[in-house]
Amino acid sequence: MTSILNQLTRVDEDEIEDLVVELLDTRRTISVGFLNQYGYNLIEKNRQTRDSFFQLDYLLRDGKGIEIACRYHKLEPKANLNGTDFIPLLISSALKSNKQLRFFAYGTCEPWLKTGAKNLFRSRDFLSLDGFLSESDYVQHYLRHVDENRLNIIVLAMGMPKQERVAQLIKEASDAPTIIVCGGAIIDFQAGRFTRAPEIFQQMGLEWLYRLFLEPKRLFKRYVIGIPVFIYNVMYCGK
Repeated sequence: MTSILNQLTRVDEDEIEDLVVELLDTRRTISVGFLNQYGYNLIEKNRQTRDSFFQLDYLLRDGKGIEIACRYHKLEPKANLNGTDFIPLLISSALKSNKQLRFFAYGTCEPWLKTGAKNLFRSRDFLSLDGFLSESDYVQHYLRHVDENRLNIIVLAMGMPKQERVAQLIKEASDAPTIIVCGGAIIDFQAGRFTRAPEIFQQMGLEWLYRLFLEPKRLFKRYVIGIPVFIYNVMYCGK
């Protein structure tokens, strides 16, 4: 069975700008996702989730756990590209380009959705739906509002694995120039609902520990239980 690690789009720090340019130059519908420790566990647990991740056109390494997994499997991990940093970079680059743009934000809930999307898209117009609808609702909404003469950028902020399934469905339904980005909590971060870890935590790859401290009840299973499961999965599964 092919390891999801072999699907990673691994780039060096000095290649990130070129990657952004490549994404923005698309003339078709493409999808971008991020693989972290939690996602790795979901992939090993559920075949449908695994299939959705394998359908992503660009899968970027997110976090210390996947770095360790890459090294264990003798793969060079290269740059860490978490969504909280990479997605604002992508949007900023799009806004600086001469492209005509249409933005979509699907995920989270109000008041965070409108506030976070407004901040992320720098007050440009956008279309939005909350993250608690059926998967087909997002596809239908996108197909009603997609502009084939613009670059459409969709930020999915509904968490794993729903956002990866929605990305797959939209990609299958469209051939318009579109970038679908699986953004997790990006809208909530942009709205100030959640705060980033201090710089020292980010540099050490321990941002997860800071989040666990802030939300121990919600994230206990993901990290306290999930990290040992992740270590087992890296060592014995998905080879």
